[in-house]
Amino acid sequence: MNMNDLSERLFKTLSHPNFLAMKGLANEVPIFIQTYDPAQEDAIRRTVASLAMRLQNTGITIKALDLFNLVLEELDEHNVLEDLVRDEASSQKVEILETLQNYSDPKTHLIPRLIRAIGEDGTQLTLITGPGRIFPFLRTHTILESLQPAMLRHPVVIFFPGEYAQDPAGGSHLRLFGSIPSPRINNPYYRATNLDHYRL
Repeated sequence: MNMNDLSERLFKTLSHPNFLAMKGLANEVPIFIQTYDPAQEDAIRRTVASLAMRLQNTGITIKALDLFNLVLEELDEHNVLEDLVRDEASSQKVEILETLQNYSDPKTHLIPRLIRAIGEDGTQLTLITGPGRIFPFLRTHTILESLQPAMLRHPVVIFFPGEYAQDPAGGSHLRLFGSIPSPRINNPYYRATNLDHYRL
């Protein structure tokens, strides 16, 4: 995937008034997924940062968030992060994973933090990175299933290192890193739109 081509396509789409106004989405939530090759992780982060700045320079109010950083903020707020880092070498992996899963639980921790981070301060677009960084203690489909339509008042774009396929009969599948499948997402409210196939 050519990053310059991707950046230009996304800039054209994400800055379009119809996209920002969420026109044509019917009753589905305004969540969009942009897939990419996991080998391009570093390049995609630079591209997203550059894209966010370029969109901001056109006057669009943007939030750029990283899921892993949100988890770290949650751990820090609950005074767990320092102990986790300090005791990592002597702790069992299963204990660390359990702690991470507890404090990144979508319903009780991560989604409330994500919604607070998105805010109600006139944000027009949110860009989210980091799904690969929070695996295996949290998976993207779980986040999608936890986001309720009423929570989102503007488009949210999730950059996903892998594949995203929607079934003709309904439902969808995420494949992290192109090989780790998620359970099928059946509820249309949770079905994100694939930006690779999105046309204004």
